Amino acid sequence: MHTFDLPKHTPITVVHRGGHPELVHYGSVAVCNAQGTLLARAGDTAAPMFTRSALKPFQTMPLVARFAERYRLADADVALLCASHNGEPMHTQRVASLLAKAGADDTVLACGSHLPYFFSVNNVTPEPNAVFGRLHHNCSGKHTGMLLLAAALGEPMADYLSLDHPVQQAIAASVSHFTGVPHTQLVRGTDGCSAPNYAVPLPALATAFARLTLATPDPHYGLGPQRVAQAMCAHPELVSGEGRNDLTLARAGRGDWVCKVGADGVQAIASRSRGVALAAKVSDGNLKALMVAVAAVLDQLGWLDDTARTALAEFTPPPMKNAAGLEVGQMVPVVTLS
Repeated sequence: MHTFDLPKHTPITVVHRGGHPELVHYGSVAVCNAQGTLLARAGDTAAPMFTRSALKPFQTMPLVARFAERYRLADADVALLCASHNGEPMHTQRVASLLAKAGADDTVLACGSHLPYFFSVNNVTPEPNAVFGRLHHNCSGKHTGMLLLAAALGEPMADYLSLDHPVQQAIAASVSHFTGVPHTQLVRGTDGCSAPNYAVPLPALATAFARLTLATPDPHYGLGPQRVAQAMCAHPELVSGEGRNDLTLARAGRGDWVCKVGADGVQAIASRSRGVALAAKVSDGNLKALMVAVAAVLDQLGWLDDTARTALAEFTPPPMKNAAGLEVGQMVPVVTLS
């Protein structure tokens, strides 16, 4: 039987009924600057937590830093390399174009396929007999970036997800560099798209995102961080898509916030003007509960003006009603930074 320590999360969002708590969502938050200073916190800041798709800016970093000019990558291309996209035409067409630059097509993608997020998020039914493939997978941009890196390094595209492949070794080095977690201490797992993924403490993830805001070149990755941050802020619709929380957050930040969600309840946001970033995790993966808490955290940090607060109003769920239309409860944030 496996034994492991559980994260010491704290309540961050509560659903009450009749003014009494009924459902409690636990989680943690860390706020850091680019030097790794922990500025504010809630819950567990020591336990490694899987980053999932919040890791994508650092998975594409070796490619963008070294080979963006060779491939003539536009900001829109870089944004898509960091995406958990909706599978809309603007996403799939650009993925196909980038694959062609690697001399490949979608048959090389090892991410699998699923129903595009666009339909479930926007409550839209696909056309009858619609067919979706690997290009529609939300991680197809990330995988295409890995294939572009393999081609640029002169390495085989086969087994590009293997931990000992030079592409994954370069990515692990990037993750270690930006998070400050030594390579030997990175907790490894497999993401939903079959790519290697890493668990790090939330302050390490927040620090990595804060380092995207630095104006000076990175000693190892040059202007790669600035290029990634600029691309994600300029094209948030390519990073996510219509109806997605990352797009809502980016629009609220109005060019200042670098936003990336991760599956099962992870969210990272960096403020370029402040040089500060937050990383949050809800323990049960409930995205609605996470966004309620994140909006409260942004408010406590003083990042919200009236325009941003209005933009994030959709993260406040309406009162719960029963089948007869009676209001019976409400989801509210209870996270408090210290």
